[in-house]
Amino acid sequence: MSRVSKPYEIVERALELSTTDGLVVIADEHSSANLRWAGNALTTNGVTRGRTLTVIATVDGAKGTASGVVSRSAVTTDDLEPLVRAAEAAARGAGPAEDAQPLVSGVPSSPDFTDAPAETGSEVFADFAPALGDAFARARSGGRELYGFANHELTSTYLGTSTGLRLRHDQPTGTLELNAKSPDRTRSAWAGRSTRDFKDVDPAALDAELAQRLRWAERRIDLPAGRYETLLPPTAVADLLIYQLWSSTARDAVEGRTVFSKPGGGTRLGETLAPLPLTLRSDPHAPGLESAPFVIAHSSGDSGSVFDNGLPLAPTDWVREGKLERLTTTRHTAALTGLPVAPAIDNLVLDGGGERSLEEMVAATTGRALLLTCLWYIREVDPATLLLTGLTRDGVYLVEDGAVVGEVNNFRFNESPVDLLSRASEAGRTEKTLPREWGDWFTRAAMPALRIPDFNMSSVSQGV
Repeated sequence: MSRVSKPYEIVERALELSTTDGLVVIADEHSSANLRWAGNALTTNGVTRGRTLTVIATVDGAKGTASGVVSRSAVTTDDLEPLVRAAEAAARGAGPAEDAQPLVSGVPSSPDFTDAPAETGSEVFADFAPALGDAFARARSGGRELYGFANHELTSTYLGTSTGLRLRHDQPTGTLELNAKSPDRTRSAWAGRSTRDFKDVDPAALDAELAQRLRWAERRIDLPAGRYETLLPPTAVADLLIYQLWSSTARDAVEGRTVFSKPGGGTRLGETLAPLPLTLRSDPHAPGLESAPFVIAHSSGDSGSVFDNGLPLAPTDWVREGKLERLTTTRHTAALTGLPVAPAIDNLVLDGGGERSLEEMVAATTGRALLLTCLWYIREVDPATLLLTGLTRDGVYLVEDGAVVGEVNNFRFNESPVDLLSRASEAGRTEKTLPREWGDWFTRAAMPALRIPDFNMSSVSQGV
């Protein structure tokens, strides 16, 4: 009969079964809890549990080291040997891995490696759910309907290697998305929040914010496409700069394929990208945005390598005081490009030195400007300039002399985040935010609002 072992036991047993030159084992224990609601009433809730085991085997050959990666869900002790053998067979059947490096060693073990995995459950919503119920009541009395969902996940990752690494990380991830609609569904407003535990989420404040936006939308103003002074809220800034981070691999820049490539060869490292003192950084220990302090790579790609599993991560400035400081590298691409090792980290912060909130930036506006809610359906048009296109959604508002005077139509935009940094005239106060477009993949972000004097609304969109 199969026995479902503790995660660390699964890792240790898989390592014992290895017959190849090297082995990396990653056990991910997942748990999640969620709430969904529509029309001011809860509709569903649920709790899930699961396990995924990834085995990475390496084989040294005359022409280099090959790797084989196999992942399976719901692994028990009886499943282990076939899984390890499958990874070893994949490695033996593969050619030399381009990113091959010696497996990481010498990293102190996590003291809680043998502890049970952390788990989430419905109790994470103990304070949030009653407050959400109160928000439903206020929305009903105010003639609006609330829709949305709250999701909390907790993943305990156990990483062991044949070089002696025994590392553990617990990652909580919480997201809230809330839509308010008028009863006739002609007006809609959205707000989202990222959280570790739902203790810092206030449904009453979110409902009040959405109610104000619905009131703004009672007046409709049609505007043509064009360049407008635009206030980008933190969520929109996050979506743009996350894409910039994903596009900042050193190898692609050195080989002349990205916006960070220098004409004639090399990279733009050291160049000034922004006149404002903007610092774009990642830090696994950033308060409220904590992420894994070591590399966890289930596969190799442009910004990660399975051979780097367990490599310690340190605070990294990608842009420092407006200058391009680092491009992402693995150990392999660092050696290839001659640049420092700078692995990707699972959070992103933009500091601009500003103190104003978005509301204060609106009030300080002279003349006419647009205030966005969020961006949607972002796609790359040109990697050489990092030109992106996408849509506005759930509320674009017209600001005149410091006051919001109504809602305008949606637009398609065409902009490069690198160009936006060079043209930003003001950065507000940095705050935690949830990216709307990339919230399923990247939730740990803190951004300021940015004022762009000439944001390019390339065409009018009928999207909502």
